[in-house]
Order: sequence, then structure tokens, then C-alpha cells
Amino acid sequence: MTAKILDGRLVAEQVVARAAGEIAASDRVPGLATVLVGDDPASAIYVRNKRRRCVAAGIRDLHRKFGADVTQDELAAAIHALGDDPGVTGILLQLPLPPHLDAAALVSLIPPEKDVDGLTETSAGRLALGRPGLRPCTPLGVLELLDAHGIALSGAEAVVVGRSNLVGKPMAQLLLRRDATVTVCHSRTRDLAAACRRADILIVAAGLPGLITADAVKPGATVIDVGIHRTPDGLRGDVDFTAVRTVAGAITPVPGGVGPMTIAMLLANTATAARLPANAYGATFLSS
Repeated sequence: MTAKILDGRLVAEQVVARAAGEIAASDRVPGLATVLVGDDPASAIYVRNKRRRCVAAGIRDLHRKFGADVTQDELAAAIHALGDDPGVTGILLQLPLPPHLDAAALVSLIPPEKDVDGLTETSAGRLALGRPGLRPCTPLGVLELLDAHGIALSGAEAVVVGRSNLVGKPMAQLLLRRDATVTVCHSRTRDLAAACRRADILIVAAGLPGLITADAVKPGATVIDVGIHRTPDGLRGDVDFTAVRTVAGAITPVPGGVGPMTIAMLLANTATAARLPANAYGATFLSS
């Protein structure tokens, strides 16, 4: 068996084209404020790619750059100002931040209707309760990728490896909303391989290169690799792609799988956020 490759680049282009069409037809031009602190090379690359794709889709680039020595109060004031600016329809605070800054406190200052990363407590709470809201981009992109390839979720055994607030937890919530039976594994899971072998759909976001090998995969399963790591041998994910591809029915590559979907869903969320009035959380505006 050789697994089908789930091409995230192709699906991402479809999502971006759809978002660009919505933006072109809208009376309100979205404005995305990406907030970058310090000089971390990886963060700079991520933000540059996000800005480039957003501009190409018709979103105004309202980028803000701060030095690594910015204070908590200075950054908080900047986020408050962006939240009050009607021309800013989406705010993305690039993480991680320098260690002297309280990232959770700063994220909490983003108005939920501008929370295009879906990371505020309000966004997370609405997801947990099944209420409308903006969802985290990576888990949302995984769902879009699965749907685009016709992979059924209702009734499926889904295993999520990783319990981060950014991917693992919201991924599990979104799968539950789609009637999958969900198991979440983590560093304390006693027999990770046995748990993973139960999965019809295995989503790996553990942050450990090559963690999932062929013996942890049910024959014919769909394997989604969220991880990306720079190694001496090039980019690789949390899944041993070469070995697992001989067992799985479908698999995402690294790069070219989930990564493009994350940026595409940021554009989709930004297009959605532009349609929202201030304090939109009193209304039903988005379902998932």
C-alpha cells in the first residue's frame, strides 16, 4: 500500500480564492494587523508569508513591528489601539513572545470579533460550548483539508496526539462537533502506539520529529502531520513519512500539507471578521 498524498497547497489555493472573492464582493475592505515582537527568524518568515498572501487576496497590511525590549505596557497599549481602530478588522499577535512578556495577558486584549487566530478565552470558550466564533487556523485548516478529500468524520475514530491550546485541544473540539469519536493523547499516555492504532483519522501535533512510526498506524488510516521541524536533513514532521506512507491510506506531506492550510484559513477568518460589527458576539455569525 502507498498512501494518497493530501496536497495542502492545492486545497489552500481554493480556500484563498474563495476568500478573495468574498473580499472583492464586500463593501468593507479587511485590514489585518500582524504584530511581531523581536527578531526571531522563524517568526519573521511566518509573518512575512502571512502578510504577502493577505495582500494578494485584497487584505490591507497593517503590520506592526516592535523591538525585543518592548515592555508589557507598551505592547498592551498598541493592542488596545488596534482593537479600537475600525479600520483594523483582524489582529494576529505572533507567538512566541520574548520571555519577559505575558503572552496570555496580551492575547486576552484582542477583541474576540478581531481574534483571527481564535486564541482568546472568549473564542476558546465559544468553541467548547459549540457557540459561533472564530476558530484557530491550523485545526480549521485540517478540517478543510479532510473535507476537500471527502474523508468522513461522523462516527470515525479520531486520535489527536498533542493537547496544546493552539492545535490539540481545539482540534479535538472541532472533531467532536463533527460527530467523530475523539481520543486525545499526550506525554503521559501509557501506550501511545496502541492508542494511535485505533484511529481511522490520526492527527499529530506533538512537536516531536518522527514521533509516529509505522507500527503506530492502522492500515488504511488517514494521517495528518501538523508538525514541522528544521533538521540537518531538511524539513520533517512529527510523523515518519517514508515508513508511515506504506501503511496509511492517506497522509499529509511536510512541507506542503497542513502548513499552507494554516495561512489559507487565516485569510478566511480575516474575511469573516470583516463582516462582523463591533461586539459581534451577541449575534450568530459563524457556524462550524
